[in-house]
Order: sequence, then structure tokens, then C-alpha cells
Amino acid sequence: MFLTLLVCLAACKDDVQSTYSNYPAYFVCKNVNTVPPLNAAMNSLGIFTTIRYDRNRFLFTDERGNTTPVNATAIAGNSSLQMGIAGFIAGLPNIPELGNSVSVPVCFDLACPNCYSSYNISRSLDLKEGGYAACVSCGRTYDLNNQGQIAIGEAGVNLFRYHITYSGNTMVINNR
Repeated sequence: MFLTLLVCLAACKDDVQSTYSNYPAYFVCKNVNTVPPLNAAMNSLGIFTTIRYDRNRFLFTDERGNTTPVNATAIAGNSSLQMGIAGFIAGLPNIPELGNSVSVPVCFDLACPNCYSSYNISRSLDLKEGGYAACVSCGRTYDLNNQGQIAIGEAGVNLFRYHITYSGNTMVINNR
């Protein structure tokens, strides 16, 4: 009986993926309501935004491609900024996680996890309407409303996920 249990545990070992990524991430935005794409993503079900850092400013982009640049000095608390691999996708899924009755904000890395794992190259995802993110390189599409699982394309790993909290007017992404 012990041998059977051991074989069952070993058989599932390769299929297990941790919920949260080990890549370092730290980002704080204390004025969410002043950034329209982020405000919509934190307060509306099924809406997501990307967060990228470029030349001393943060770029918040919604699924329609509308970008709001914010000067880095305008967002407090980022003295030890760590943007994961390629930046973030943040939002409020329209499907609560298993075991929850309400949705809470989620945050994923902007890098395609399968391209990054295979080639160690950061390939940014594109937001699509309806809560999806697509990789033009490998052809996978990820469902942001369903914990970043692959919705279209060959099997692989789900999106890399980070811890996120949103309270009052402050959003914190922290994976340290």
C-alpha cells in the first residue's frame, strides 16, 4: 500500500504548478483613482490593464490599447521597484476563485510563461477583449478571468502570478 501511494505522488509531480511565481515583484500605486485604466481594472469585473515601466514613467494600457502614462515620481512607494519579468497584468476577474464567493484582484506577469520557460526570452502578451492575453510568438491565449489558464493553444504552464492587494485607493503588488 505504501508503494502504491509513493507511485501516485511521483506520477503527479510534473503536473504541479505553484499558484504564485518566485520571480521578484514590488509595485505600489497609492492613487489608483487618478489612473483611469488601473481604476477600471481594480473596480470593474472582467477588466484588466497592463503595467509597464519605460523611461521613468509607468504605462497603463487597457484592452482597447488606450495608454495612460504616469511619471514615476507621481507614484509613491516605488523606491525598490521590481516589475517581475516584463511588467504586470492586473484586474478583477469576473469568475471568483474556487472557494471564494466574491472576486478579488489578481496580478500576472506580462511575459508569456511558456516562451520564457522555453527560451528564457521575455515576450510580452497583448490584452484582448473579454479578459484574455495572447502571445503572438507561441500562439497561446490565456484566460485572465480563470487564473491565467491556457484557453487556446497547446498545453503548457499558466501565467506567472503575483500577490496583489487593493484597499481604499492603494494597490500593492508584492512577491518578495
